Amino acid sequence: MHASVGDRIHVSGTHVDDHERDGEILEVRGEGGSPPYVVRWLDSGHEALVFPGPDATIRPAEQGGEHAT
Repeated sequence: MHASVGDRIHVSGTHVDDHERDGEILEVRGEGGSPPYVVRWLDSGHEALVFPGPDATIRPAEQGGEHAT
């Protein structure tokens, strides 16, 4: 997984009661766009250090389409 500042991250719920989350990547701490990422979650405004799992996808900032990895 690779991302840049300004990209969007989408995390799908893995269980029935889990909700999906969307956030904006504020900082990339790994080399070459690799995780971890500092993310501002759009639903709460909370900023967190995120190590995305297999349920996460990245949508580049310059694209307005579907989520992509």
